[in-house]
Amino acid sequence: MAIDPYIVLGVPRSATEAEIKKAYRTKAKALHPDTYKDDPKKEEEFKRVSSAYEILGDKEKKAKFDRGEIDGDGNPTGFPGGGHPGAGPGAGSYRWQSSSGASPFEGAQGDPFEDILSGMFSSRSRRGGPGPQKGRDVRYRVQVDFEDAVLGARRRMTMADGRALDVNIPAGIDTGQTLRLKSQGQQSPYGGPPGDALLEVDVRPSSIWERDDKNLRMKLPVSLKVAVLGGSVDVKTPSGSVSLKVPAGSNTGAQLRLKGKGVKTSPPGDLYVRLEIVLDNPKDDGLRKWAENS
Repeated sequence: MAIDPYIVLGVPRSATEAEIKKAYRTKAKALHPDTYKDDPKKEEEFKRVSSAYEILGDKEKKAKFDRGEIDGDGNPTGFPGGGHPGAGPGAGSYRWQSSSGASPFEGAQGDPFEDILSGMFSSRSRRGGPGPQKGRDVRYRVQVDFEDAVLGARRRMTMADGRALDVNIPAGIDTGQTLRLKSQGQQSPYGGPPGDALLEVDVRPSSIWERDDKNLRMKLPVSLKVAVLGGSVDVKTPSGSVSLKVPAGSNTGAQLRLKGKGVKTSPPGDLYVRLEIVLDNPKDDGLRKWAENS
């Protein structure tokens, strides 16, 4: 039975877009597969959270779910047994799935009875007009490098069925969002256009940067000498290293901004660098004497 995405994310139906996004990021970060490797239960929870955000993070899908037009899996509810949890006694939807393990993708097929049922309904209800019904969409889960999600990229990806597709990754895409590849899904059995390929994105975390909406944050160790006297240090950004001027008299916790070095949206975000003072040699005799006499 499809699960209510509001329950999965732990937010009320009155939650704002920002509250929904915050709840999703908190849960996705806590359940990320890189944190719980070889833990199928956590991986399933992560998938449920991502699926819930795919509904509530999309204004159109959220509105359809709130009206009861789709269930928590995004399936139409225009047949007996439709509706979403909370829509009434016995409401719910079932979906059969199969997958293959072509890393880093997972392919999923929809309801095997959909082709039979589709002949019983007017194509007008799905496509907004007469004509042959479109083929079924196919879903995949794809991992994207942190830098590609920040800068944007074009990558050739191998799908679970062995097809290689050139995919444009837009700058600013985040975990849980979906890329739609037109006409890359299943062929229509009724002579209509093929369905689409839907790529659910999972952005790999970075060991250097942390994303904060369109901005990035990082920690940077600096020597005591540079902190006291000031100087320039190299800072690694997703687009390459740049020089950062550290003001004299800086302290641990001081935050410096590299404008435009965050997510390459329009306008681009910034990179915030938090300084952390480190001693080149904590056992240095001169430093010890200075400390004893100060």
